[in-house]
Amino acid sequence: MTAGKTMAQGHDDGRDFIGYGRTPPDPRWPGGARLALNFVINYEEGSELAISNGDADDEVTLTEVASPILPSGTADHGARSMFEYGSRVGWWRLYRLFTERGINPTIFACAVALERNPEAAAAIREAGFDFLCHGWRWVEHYRLTEEEERRHIADAIASLQKTLGQRPLGWYCRYGPSDNTRRLLLEEGGFLYDSDTYNDELPYWVGNGAGGHHLVIPYSLTNNDGQFARGGIATGDQFFAFLKDAFDMLRAEGATSPKMMSVGLHCRLVGHPARAAGLARFLDYAAGFDDVWIARRLDIARHWHEHHKPAG
Repeated sequence: MTAGKTMAQGHDDGRDFIGYGRTPPDPRWPGGARLALNFVINYEEGSELAISNGDADDEVTLTEVASPILPSGTADHGARSMFEYGSRVGWWRLYRLFTERGINPTIFACAVALERNPEAAAAIREAGFDFLCHGWRWVEHYRLTEEEERRHIADAIASLQKTLGQRPLGWYCRYGPSDNTRRLLLEEGGFLYDSDTYNDELPYWVGNGAGGHHLVIPYSLTNNDGQFARGGIATGDQFFAFLKDAFDMLRAEGATSPKMMSVGLHCRLVGHPARAAGLARFLDYAAGFDDVWIARRLDIARHWHEHHKPAG
C-alpha cells in the first residue's frame, strides 16, 4: 500500500463491505410477505472423501467426530457408517417431515451421492423437490485445478440430469468457491444463480465480467444444523429456540424491511431423532404465519430475476 493512502483507498480487491447499506430494497415478496423462508437439505452422503474411492483419507467433517482420530491413511469405518446413516435413515426422516407438511425444500445435491442412492433420487423427483448442484462430489473446489473444476461442474450437471431428470439451475460449493468457480459457472451458461456467499439476507447482483449480471442468493452457516457438529447446539430444543429467535427477529423487521432466511440441514446430523424433533417443531411454528413465504430457492431466484432486474 502506498504511504498516505487510507485502507479503503489502498484496497481494490473486489470485496464489498457496504452491500445495500442502511436502505435495503423492498424485495416485494409474493403476498406482501414479511419474510421469505427457504429450507435446505444437503444431500452429500456417498460423495465425501473416502479411501475406498482412492482419496488419501476418510471424511469426518460434520459427523459426530469433531476431528480425525485415526492415523492418516487408515480407514475410518466409524465415520463411514455415520455418513451411511444419513442416506439410509436420516434422509427418509427429513423426507417424511417435509412431505407430510407439504413443504418443498431445496436439495443441495451432490451428484455422486444421488448416483449411489437411486431410491432417494426417485423420491426427490416424485415429491417435486427443488434442487441445486452441490458439486460432483463433496470436495473443496478451492483445492481443484481450473481444469479439474471445469470437469467436475460438467460431470455434475450430466449426472443430475440423469438422476433427477433435469439440469440444475443453481449452484453451491462445499463451504466456499475457488477463485475460478463463478467464472466457470458463467462459462457453462445454464445457471440462474449461485449461493456461494454468506454475506447478506437478500439476493443481489454481481457483474459477470462480460457487461452483464449474475444473481447471488446468500446461504447461511449460522441457521444451520452444522452447529451440532461444531458444539454450538446440543439438543433439539436448542435448535428450535435458535431458529425461532432468528425467524421472529427477521419477521418483526419485515414490517418495514423484509428479508430472507435460509435454514441448512444435513441428513447425518438433524436426521437423528432427538434433533429432528426440534426441526419438526420449527416447521410447524413457521407454517403458522400467513405473512411468511416458505419458498423454494429457485422461486426466490425467479422472483428476483422478474422483479429486481439489475441496473444498467
